[in-house]
Amino acid sequence: MRTFGIEEEFFLIDRETGMPAVPRRRVYNDLMAVNGGSSPTHPEFLSCQLERSTPICTTRQEAIESVTAARRELSAVARQAGLHLVGSGTPPRIPSGPATVHASERYYSINEFCGAITAEHYLSGTHVHVGIDDLASGVEAMNALRPWLPLLTAFGANSPYWRGSDSGFASWRTIQYRRWSIQGIPPYFADEQDYLRRMEFLLASDVVLDQGHISWAARLSTRYPTLEIRTADAQVRASDVVLLALIARALVSAGINNPGRIPNPAPEALDMAQWQAAKFGIRGNQYDLVTGTKCSIDRRLESLLQYIRPELKTTGDTEYVGAGLERMMSEGNGAVAQRRAFHDGGFDQVLAEADARVAD
Repeated sequence: MRTFGIEEEFFLIDRETGMPAVPRRRVYNDLMAVNGGSSPTHPEFLSCQLERSTPICTTRQEAIESVTAARRELSAVARQAGLHLVGSGTPPRIPSGPATVHASERYYSINEFCGAITAEHYLSGTHVHVGIDDLASGVEAMNALRPWLPLLTAFGANSPYWRGSDSGFASWRTIQYRRWSIQGIPPYFADEQDYLRRMEFLLASDVVLDQGHISWAARLSTRYPTLEIRTADAQVRASDVVLLALIARALVSAGINNPGRIPNPAPEALDMAQWQAAKFGIRGNQYDLVTGTKCSIDRRLESLLQYIRPELKTTGDTEYVGAGLERMMSEGNGAVAQRRAFHDGGFDQVLAEADARVAD
Protein backbone atom coordinates (compact mmCIF):
# COMPACT_ATOMS: atom_id res chain seq x y z
CA MET A 1 0.00 0.00 0.00
CA ARG A 2 1.56 3.29 -1.08
CA THR A 3 2.11 5.99 1.51
CA PHE A 4 0.94 9.54 0.97
CA GLY A 5 0.98 12.93 2.62
CA ILE A 6 -1.02 16.10 2.18
CA GLU A 7 0.09 19.74 2.23
CA GLU A 8 -2.63 22.34 2.64
CA GLU A 9 -2.41 26.10 2.26
CA PHE A 10 -4.84 28.49 3.96
CA PHE A 11 -5.64 32.18 3.93
CA LEU A 12 -6.11 34.23 7.07
CA ILE A 13 -8.98 36.66 6.49
CA ASP A 14 -9.97 39.56 8.74
CA ARG A 15 -13.51 38.87 9.95
CA GLU A 16 -14.41 42.58 9.88
CA THR A 17 -12.98 43.67 6.52
CA GLY A 18 -13.11 40.37 4.62
CA MET A 19 -9.56 41.03 3.40
CA PRO A 20 -6.44 38.87 3.72
CA ALA A 21 -4.76 39.72 7.02
CA VAL A 22 -1.20 39.57 8.32
CA PRO A 23 -1.55 38.30 11.91
CA ARG A 24 0.09 40.02 14.85
CA ARG A 25 3.33 38.42 16.05
CA ARG A 26 1.71 36.73 19.05
CA VAL A 27 -1.09 35.30 16.92
CA TYR A 28 1.40 34.19 14.28
CA ASN A 29 3.47 32.37 16.92
CA ASP A 30 0.33 30.68 18.28
CA LEU A 31 -0.58 29.50 14.79
CA MET A 32 2.91 28.18 14.10
CA ALA A 33 2.82 26.33 17.44
CA VAL A 34 -0.25 24.32 16.41
CA ASN A 35 0.75 20.69 16.05
CA GLY A 36 -2.70 19.25 15.46
CA GLY A 37 -2.81 15.93 13.69
CA SER A 38 0.82 15.23 14.72
CA SER A 39 2.14 17.64 12.15
CA PRO A 40 3.67 21.12 12.37
CA THR A 41 2.43 24.35 10.80
CA HIS A 42 4.67 26.35 8.45
CA PRO A 43 4.76 29.83 6.91
CA GLU A 44 3.72 30.18 3.27
CA PHE A 45 4.75 32.58 0.51
CA LEU A 46 2.49 35.43 1.69
CA SER A 47 2.29 36.62 5.28
CA CYS A 48 -1.49 36.18 5.18
CA GLN A 49 -1.08 32.46 4.47
CA LEU A 50 0.01 29.39 6.34
CA GLU A 51 0.67 25.77 5.43
CA ARG A 52 0.33 22.54 7.30
CA SER A 53 1.31 19.02 6.32
CA THR A 54 0.11 15.63 7.47
CA PRO A 55 2.54 12.99 8.65
CA ILE A 56 3.24 10.18 6.20
CA CYS A 57 -0.06 8.29 5.96
CA THR A 58 -0.80 4.74 4.97
CA THR A 59 -4.53 4.58 5.62
CA ARG A 60 -7.49 6.82 4.89
CA GLN A 61 -8.29 7.10 8.60
CA GLU A 62 -4.82 8.44 9.41
CA ALA A 63 -5.30 11.20 6.84
CA ILE A 64 -8.82 12.05 8.06
CA GLU A 65 -7.69 12.34 11.67
CA SER A 66 -4.64 14.45 10.85
CA VAL A 67 -6.38 16.85 8.46
CA THR A 68 -9.42 17.31 10.71
CA ALA A 69 -7.49 17.81 13.95
CA ALA A 70 -5.11 20.39 12.46
CA ARG A 71 -7.91 22.35 10.80
CA ARG A 72 -9.94 22.41 14.02
CA GLU A 73 -7.04 23.72 16.10
CA LEU A 74 -5.85 26.28 13.55
CA SER A 75 -9.37 27.58 13.10
CA ALA A 76 -9.82 27.99 16.87
CA VAL A 77 -6.64 30.09 17.15
CA ALA A 78 -7.64 32.19 14.16
CA ARG A 79 -11.15 32.86 15.48
CA GLN A 80 -9.82 34.03 18.82
CA ALA A 81 -7.76 36.60 16.92
CA GLY A 82 -10.72 37.81 14.85
CA LEU A 83 -9.67 35.91 11.73
CA HIS A 84 -11.24 33.39 9.40
CA LEU A 85 -9.14 30.36 8.44
CA VAL A 86 -10.18 29.83 4.83
CA GLY A 87 -9.42 26.99 2.44
CA SER A 88 -9.88 28.54 -1.00
CA GLY A 89 -7.73 28.78 -4.11
CA THR A 90 -8.11 32.57 -4.02
CA PRO A 91 -9.58 34.98 -1.46
CA PRO A 92 -12.71 36.70 -2.80
CA ARG A 93 -11.20 40.15 -2.28
CA ILE A 94 -7.62 41.39 -2.11
CA PRO A 95 -6.03 44.77 -1.32
CA SER A 96 -5.05 47.10 -4.15
CA GLY A 97 -1.35 47.22 -3.24
CA PRO A 98 1.35 44.54 -3.52
CA ALA A 99 1.00 41.49 -1.29
CA THR A 100 3.16 41.19 1.82
CA VAL A 101 5.66 38.37 1.35
CA HIS A 102 6.74 36.25 4.30
CA ALA A 103 10.17 37.21 5.62
CA SER A 104 12.45 34.51 4.23
CA GLU A 105 15.44 34.82 1.94
CA ARG A 106 14.03 32.42 -0.65
CA TYR A 107 10.60 34.07 -0.78
CA TYR A 108 12.23 37.50 -1.09
CA SER A 109 14.33 36.21 -4.01
CA ILE A 110 11.26 34.87 -5.79
CA ASN A 111 9.37 38.09 -5.15
CA GLU A 112 12.18 40.25 -6.49
CA PHE A 113 12.59 38.08 -9.58
CA CYS A 114 8.91 37.69 -10.48
CA GLY A 115 7.78 41.26 -9.86
CA ALA A 116 4.11 41.85 -10.68
CA ILE A 117 3.37 38.11 -10.74
CA THR A 118 4.09 37.68 -7.04
CA ALA A 119 2.66 41.09 -6.17
CA GLU A 120 -0.78 39.47 -6.42
CA HIS A 121 0.09 35.84 -5.76
CA TYR A 122 -2.94 35.28 -3.54
CA LEU A 123 -3.12 31.59 -4.43
CA SER A 124 -3.49 28.55 -2.17
CA GLY A 125 -3.48 24.89 -3.16
CA THR A 126 -3.80 21.32 -1.97
CA HIS A 127 -0.70 19.25 -2.70
CA VAL A 128 -0.63 15.45 -2.39
CA HIS A 129 2.67 13.56 -2.14
CA VAL A 130 2.47 9.88 -3.11
CA GLY A 131 5.35 7.52 -2.36
CA ILE A 132 7.29 6.08 -5.31
CA ASP A 133 9.85 3.29 -5.42
CA ASP A 134 12.55 5.17 -7.33
CA LEU A 135 13.03 7.86 -9.95
CA ALA A 136 12.27 5.51 -12.85
CA SER A 137 8.90 4.51 -11.42
CA GLY A 138 8.17 8.15 -10.60
CA VAL A 139 8.74 9.19 -14.20
CA GLU A 140 6.50 6.34 -15.37
CA ALA A 141 3.76 7.32 -12.92
CA MET A 142 3.95 11.00 -13.90
CA ASN A 143 3.60 10.08 -17.58
CA ALA A 144 0.52 7.99 -16.81
CA LEU A 145 -0.95 10.73 -14.63
CA ARG A 146 -0.86 13.46 -17.29
CA PRO A 147 -4.22 12.69 -19.00
CA TRP A 148 -6.00 12.72 -15.61
CA LEU A 149 -4.64 15.98 -14.22
CA PRO A 150 -7.32 18.20 -15.85
CA LEU A 151 -10.03 16.05 -14.24
CA LEU A 152 -8.37 16.53 -10.83
CA THR A 153 -8.34 20.26 -11.58
CA ALA A 154 -12.09 20.12 -12.22
CA PHE A 155 -12.86 18.23 -9.01
CA GLY A 156 -10.55 20.46 -6.97
CA ALA A 157 -11.75 23.78 -8.45
CA ASN A 158 -12.47 26.18 -5.58
CA SER A 159 -11.53 29.72 -6.62
CA PRO A 160 -14.32 31.41 -8.60
CA TYR A 161 -13.87 34.91 -7.15
CA TRP A 162 -11.10 37.44 -7.71
CA ARG A 163 -10.88 41.12 -6.76
CA GLY A 164 -14.47 41.24 -5.61
CA SER A 165 -16.01 39.76 -8.78
CA ASP A 166 -16.84 36.39 -10.27
CA SER A 167 -13.88 35.48 -12.49
CA GLY A 168 -16.06 33.39 -14.79
CA PHE A 169 -13.87 30.39 -13.94
CA ALA A 170 -14.31 27.60 -11.41
CA SER A 171 -10.56 27.70 -10.69
CA TRP A 172 -9.10 31.15 -11.21
CA ARG A 173 -6.00 29.98 -9.33
CA THR A 174 -5.25 27.62 -12.22
CA ILE A 175 -5.44 30.49 -14.69
CA GLN A 176 -3.24 32.73 -12.53
CA TYR A 177 -0.59 30.02 -12.37
CA ARG A 178 -0.26 30.04 -16.15
CA ARG A 179 1.84 33.20 -15.81
CA TRP A 180 4.75 31.38 -14.16
CA SER A 181 7.78 30.42 -16.24
CA ILE A 182 7.38 26.62 -15.99
CA GLN A 183 3.80 25.52 -15.34
CA GLY A 184 0.85 23.48 -16.59
CA ILE A 185 0.81 19.76 -17.36
CA PRO A 186 4.32 18.25 -17.28
CA PRO A 187 5.79 16.96 -20.55
CA TYR A 188 6.12 13.30 -21.44
CA PHE A 189 9.54 11.84 -20.58
CA ALA A 190 10.95 8.89 -22.51
CA ASP A 191 12.68 7.50 -19.41
CA GLU A 192 14.65 8.42 -16.30
CA GLN A 193 17.65 9.69 -18.26
CA ASP A 194 15.47 11.84 -20.47
CA TYR A 195 13.93 13.37 -17.34
CA LEU A 196 17.32 14.13 -15.81
CA ARG A 197 18.68 15.69 -19.01
CA ARG A 198 15.67 17.97 -19.43
CA MET A 199 15.63 18.98 -15.79
CA GLU A 200 19.28 19.93 -16.12
CA PHE A 201 18.39 22.08 -19.11
CA LEU A 202 15.59 23.87 -17.22
CA LEU A 203 17.67 24.48 -14.11
CA ALA A 204 20.49 25.98 -16.21
CA SER A 205 18.14 28.63 -17.58
CA ASP A 206 17.73 32.20 -16.39
CA VAL A 207 14.03 31.82 -15.54
CA VAL A 208 14.12 28.98 -12.98
CA LEU A 209 15.59 29.88 -9.61
CA ASP A 210 15.61 26.30 -8.31
CA GLN A 211 13.72 23.03 -8.77
CA GLY A 212 10.95 24.21 -6.44
CA HIS A 213 10.29 27.03 -8.90
CA ILE A 214 9.00 24.52 -11.47
CA SER A 215 5.22 24.77 -11.08
CA TRP A 216 3.94 21.79 -13.01
CA ALA A 217 0.59 20.35 -11.92
CA ALA A 218 2.56 17.22 -10.98
CA ARG A 219 6.26 17.02 -10.27
CA LEU A 220 8.82 14.74 -8.69
CA SER A 221 9.99 15.94 -5.30
CA THR A 222 13.65 16.76 -4.76
CA ARG A 223 13.46 16.16 -1.00
CA TYR A 224 11.41 12.97 -0.73
CA PRO A 225 10.79 9.84 -2.82
CA THR A 226 7.38 11.12 -3.84
CA LEU A 227 5.37 12.31 -6.80
CA GLU A 228 3.63 15.56 -5.88
CA ILE A 229 0.21 16.30 -7.39
CA ARG A 230 -0.52 20.00 -6.96
CA THR A 231 -3.33 20.82 -9.37
CA ALA A 232 -6.21 21.16 -6.85
CA ASP A 233 -7.12 24.44 -5.19
CA ALA A 234 -7.17 24.68 -1.40
CA GLN A 235 -10.38 23.07 -0.17
CA VAL A 236 -13.11 24.33 2.15
CA ARG A 237 -13.85 20.92 3.66
CA ALA A 238 -11.49 18.40 5.22
CA SER A 239 -13.41 15.52 3.64
CA ASP A 240 -12.78 16.91 0.13
CA VAL A 241 -9.05 17.13 0.86
CA VAL A 242 -8.91 13.47 1.82
CA LEU A 243 -11.07 12.48 -1.16
CA LEU A 244 -8.71 14.18 -3.62
CA ALA A 245 -5.68 12.66 -1.90
CA LEU A 246 -7.06 9.13 -2.16
CA ILE A 247 -7.83 9.60 -5.85
CA ALA A 248 -4.31 10.94 -6.41
CA ARG A 249 -2.77 7.95 -4.62
CA ALA A 250 -4.86 5.53 -6.67
CA LEU A 251 -3.84 7.23 -9.93
CA VAL A 252 -0.14 7.03 -9.08
CA SER A 253 -0.48 3.38 -8.05
CA ALA A 254 -2.36 2.55 -11.25
CA GLY A 255 0.33 4.21 -13.35
CA ILE A 256 3.08 2.17 -11.69
CA ASN A 257 1.28 -1.16 -11.34
CA ASN A 258 -0.30 -1.24 -14.81
CA PRO A 259 1.92 0.80 -17.12
CA GLY A 260 0.83 -0.80 -20.39
CA ARG A 261 0.73 1.69 -23.20
CA ILE A 262 0.79 5.12 -21.60
CA PRO A 263 -1.17 7.71 -23.63
CA ASN A 264 0.83 10.71 -24.79
CA PRO A 265 -1.69 13.40 -25.74
CA ALA A 266 -0.52 16.39 -27.75
CA PRO A 267 0.66 19.31 -25.58
CA GLU A 268 -2.02 21.58 -27.01
CA ALA A 269 -4.71 19.02 -26.08
CA LEU A 270 -3.48 18.91 -22.49
CA ASP A 271 -3.29 22.68 -22.34
CA MET A 272 -6.82 23.00 -23.68
CA ALA A 273 -8.18 20.35 -21.31
CA GLN A 274 -6.59 22.06 -18.31
CA TRP A 275 -8.05 25.43 -19.31
CA GLN A 276 -11.44 23.83 -19.87
CA ALA A 277 -11.35 22.20 -16.44
CA ALA A 278 -10.45 25.52 -14.83
CA LYS A 279 -13.28 27.22 -16.69
CA PHE A 280 -16.13 24.81 -16.01
CA GLY A 281 -15.06 22.71 -13.03
CA ILE A 282 -17.62 19.91 -12.70
CA ARG A 283 -20.45 21.94 -14.24
CA GLY A 284 -19.51 21.52 -17.88
CA ASN A 285 -17.96 19.20 -20.44
CA GLN A 286 -14.46 17.80 -20.13
CA TYR A 287 -12.02 16.52 -22.73
CA ASP A 288 -11.15 12.83 -23.00
CA LEU A 289 -7.43 12.91 -23.68
CA VAL A 290 -7.26 9.23 -24.59
CA THR A 291 -9.92 9.30 -27.32
CA GLY A 292 -9.35 12.95 -28.25
CA THR A 293 -13.02 13.85 -27.95
CA LYS A 294 -15.19 16.15 -25.90
CA CYS A 295 -17.23 14.29 -23.30
CA SER A 296 -19.49 14.83 -20.31
CA ILE A 297 -18.09 15.01 -16.79
CA ASP A 298 -20.16 11.91 -15.96
CA ARG A 299 -18.46 9.86 -18.67
CA ARG A 300 -15.03 11.11 -17.65
CA LEU A 301 -15.76 10.17 -14.05
CA GLU A 302 -16.85 6.70 -15.13
CA SER A 303 -13.54 6.25 -16.98
CA LEU A 304 -11.60 7.40 -13.91
CA LEU A 305 -13.32 4.97 -11.59
CA GLN A 306 -12.80 2.11 -14.02
CA TYR A 307 -9.08 2.94 -14.16
CA ILE A 308 -8.48 3.25 -10.41
CA ARG A 309 -10.99 0.70 -9.09
CA PRO A 310 -8.38 -2.08 -8.57
CA GLU A 311 -6.18 0.32 -6.57
CA LEU A 312 -9.10 1.52 -4.44
CA LYS A 313 -10.04 -2.07 -3.71
CA THR A 314 -6.50 -2.83 -2.55
CA THR A 315 -6.47 0.11 -0.11
CA GLY A 316 -10.07 -0.37 1.03
CA ASP A 317 -11.13 3.06 -0.24
CA THR A 318 -13.71 2.05 -2.86
CA GLU A 319 -16.82 3.00 -0.89
CA TYR A 320 -15.35 6.20 0.57
CA VAL A 321 -14.19 7.53 -2.79
CA GLY A 322 -17.38 6.46 -4.54
CA ALA A 323 -19.58 8.14 -1.94
CA GLY A 324 -17.43 11.27 -1.93
CA LEU A 325 -17.55 11.66 -5.69
CA GLU A 326 -21.29 11.00 -5.74
CA ARG A 327 -21.79 13.73 -3.12
CA MET A 328 -19.55 16.15 -5.02
CA MET A 329 -21.37 15.55 -8.28
CA SER A 330 -24.72 16.03 -6.55
CA GLU A 331 -23.97 18.97 -4.25
CA GLY A 332 -21.11 20.53 -6.19
CA ASN A 333 -17.43 21.09 -5.50
CA GLY A 334 -15.90 24.09 -3.74
CA ALA A 335 -16.53 26.52 -6.61
CA VAL A 336 -20.21 25.56 -6.76
CA ALA A 337 -20.54 25.93 -2.98
CA GLN A 338 -18.87 29.37 -3.02
CA ARG A 339 -21.21 30.64 -5.71
CA ARG A 340 -24.20 29.26 -3.85
CA ALA A 341 -23.07 30.98 -0.64
CA PHE A 342 -22.52 34.26 -2.48
CA HIS A 343 -26.03 34.07 -3.92
CA ASP A 344 -27.38 33.61 -0.39
CA GLY A 345 -25.43 36.33 1.39
CA GLY A 346 -22.52 37.79 -0.58
CA PHE A 347 -18.86 37.48 0.34
CA ASP A 348 -19.58 37.57 4.07
CA GLN A 349 -21.54 34.36 3.63
CA VAL A 350 -18.79 32.80 1.48
CA LEU A 351 -16.20 33.41 4.21
CA ALA A 352 -18.51 32.43 7.08
CA GLU A 353 -19.34 29.10 5.44
CA ALA A 354 -15.69 28.41 4.66
CA ASP A 355 -14.84 29.03 8.31
CA ALA A 356 -17.76 27.01 9.66
CA ARG A 357 -17.08 23.97 7.47
CA VAL A 358 -13.32 23.86 7.81
CA ALA A 359 -13.35 20.57 9.78
CA ASP A 360 -16.27 18.91 7.94
